Amino acid sequence: MGSEKVLNVPPAAQRDKASFEVLRVWIAEQGQHVSIRSGAWEDPFAWGIVLADLARHIALAHELQGEAVDKDAFLERLLEGFTAEIDNPTDEPEGEVTQ
Repeated sequence: MGSEKVLNVPPAAQRDKASFEVLRVWIAEQGQHVSIRSGAWEDPFAWGIVLADLARHIALAHELQGEAVDKDAFLERLLEGFTAEIDNPTDEPEGEVTQ
C-alpha cells in the first residue's frame, strides 16, 4: 500500500504508550471494509460517543481544508445520511472476528 493511501497516526497516539487503535475504514473493491477493536468498550453508548465525535471531526476537517462549509449544515446532512443508512441499509455488514 502506497504511503499516500495511509493516514498519519496522530501525535498524541504516538506519544502515549497506552494508546490503541479502535477503527480503520478502507474503500476497496468497490466497497467499504473495516477493522474494528470490538471489545474496546462494554457499553454500546461509548461507541455512540465515538461516532458522534467522528462526525464532528469530519465536519471540522472539511472546514479546515478551506472548503466553503457551514459546519452545522454539514453535520446535519451527515446525520441525514447516517439515519437513512441505519433505517434502510444499502448493504449488510459481513466478516469475521480475528485476533
